[in-house]
Amino acid sequence: MADRWVVFGLGNPGDQYAKTRHNIGQMVIDYMASGSKFSAHKSRTEIADIRVNGAGVTVAKSKLYMNESGGPAKALADFYKVSAANLIVIHDELDIAFNTIRIKKGGGDNGHNGLKDITKHFGGPDYFRIRMGIGRPAGPQDPADYVLKPFSSTEKKELDDFVARGALAVERLIEKGLEIAQQDFNQ
Repeated sequence: MADRWVVFGLGNPGDQYAKTRHNIGQMVIDYMASGSKFSAHKSRTEIADIRVNGAGVTVAKSKLYMNESGGPAKALADFYKVSAANLIVIHDELDIAFNTIRIKKGGGDNGHNGLKDITKHFGGPDYFRIRMGIGRPAGPQDPADYVLKPFSSTEKKELDDFVARGALAVERLIEKGLEIAQQDFNQ
């Protein structure tokens, strides 16, 4: 078990983005830190420290926009002397159905600008990802517009449970490792 993990929830700052599909990663961070207080960090993040099965975990949200996530994530990892091997990024995923979670390590960015910037700053894609499915828009809607919209009324009925399961996926990954976490969540 690692001494320290950094769990980074992708999203955009500001109230206008708080409840959008693109901010599902930050929603999971807020859930994980409930009962803890966030504090500003010099890495241009808001952080809270929690424990998962004895491991120290810093959960974080960037104060910058999605496409600038890499700098704050790398600065925070460097501050805690955490390598990409102990970084977990939680993000929205268009190509997975809503309310579906997939866990992986490495791989491409699939056009996700937050992942693209993190990969650039870490010098490669070898970090863990909790992929929170938001599905693709129905019809001709531009995916860039879709991710910046709030969840539908139908989706909102399942959102609290979805966010809680995202937090559980992070905990399982830290406690049991990638293979067991994937067996539990990549159904």
